[in-house]
Amino acid sequence: MAVALASVAATTRSILLRDTDQRISGLLAQEAGEFANFEEQGFDPETGRPFTDPGRLLRVFLERQYADLDEELVGLVGEVGSRRPTQIIQQREIPVDRPLHEDADARRRIYASPDSSGTLDRPEGEIRWAKVTVARYGGEPAAAFVVAFHPGREQARADEVFRVLLAISGVALLMTTGIAWVVAGRILKPVRLVRTTAAQLTEQDLTRRIPVHGRDDVAALAETFNAMLDRLERAFATQRRFVDDAGHELRTPITIVRGHLELMGDDPAEREETVRLVTDELDRMSRIVEDLLLLAKAERPDFVTPEPVQLAELTADVYVKARTLGDREWVLDGVADREVLLDPQRITQAMVQLAQNAVQHTTAGQRIRMGSRADGPRIELYVADSGPGVQPQDAEVIF
Repeated sequence: MAVALASVAATTRSILLRDTDQRISGLLAQEAGEFANFEEQGFDPETGRPFTDPGRLLRVFLERQYADLDEELVGLVGEVGSRRPTQIIQQREIPVDRPLHEDADARRRIYASPDSSGTLDRPEGEIRWAKVTVARYGGEPAAAFVVAFHPGREQARADEVFRVLLAISGVALLMTTGIAWVVAGRILKPVRLVRTTAAQLTEQDLTRRIPVHGRDDVAALAETFNAMLDRLERAFATQRRFVDDAGHELRTPITIVRGHLELMGDDPAEREETVRLVTDELDRMSRIVEDLLLLAKAERPDFVTPEPVQLAELTADVYVKARTLGDREWVLDGVADREVLLDPQRITQAMVQLAQNAVQHTTAGQRIRMGSRADGPRIELYVADSGPGVQPQDAEVIF
């Protein structure tokens, strides 16, 4: 913003100076042209004839002119090489330091210059000038009309506009900076909140969330961060549950094994019974470890690998495997004949587990039905037994 405002101010100053130069050049050309026309077509008011005296020509012309405020109209008479040409000027003061009619050296340099226009640099200020030489009939130049313009005030006005623009730009820059500071602070507030929240998170406390306002990119960042915290919280909760389950499930068989070993006597029959009990508990412990590992793997994305499977064939295979779990009346209740996308190993594992549960809650000879059915896009595999069932208040907790 600072560079842009400074560029605007500098460009404005450059345009003003260029316009000033063009106006001065036009003014000089106009004055020189008017004198040239007067020299060619003018008549001496006293004689009614063309001018023959350069001095008289200059004096009459200057008496009829009115110069601008920063402009000087000067007539110079004398040989080109003369050190101090005689001057004829309008009797008027101009507000500049050391005007041309008071600067003999500047008049000489302009009078002796072969150019018709130019710029004269002086310590007192720059002079833009144009000159029209006047010669006697067919002779060498004996006089010259000089129009001089002092551009100092015009240039100072452009510089003043430049300074005013800089001052206004500075105020605008301060206001813009303040507004930008406030707006940027509001925009970055959620980012700082994300950083603060991340710094306050610990393994014991993952419940902090960032409030989401609006629908912009910062709000999307907050939502993404909250979703990440949700995943972290679930991961840590799963880890804690796994540790709690492992501690709870393994503590009992370990206690039993330790107690039997501590109480084991010298009697061979007692030793044999202790070994049997310990082996049974170790087997149970091994199954518990496998179940815990299965629960841990269930959180992995590759735990389930679906593939196209014939549902009727899968249902029949599961039924054949489940019949060996116990002496029950096993019934293949129904089969859905269609191809579905699922993981046959995980489905078999879950169905066998449900069948084992049905065996535990029934007695010999009771009926256990297994089957599958399809209802539109929904596929259902089921195990139904004739045991006591689950109380309604416990069903929500179990499932």
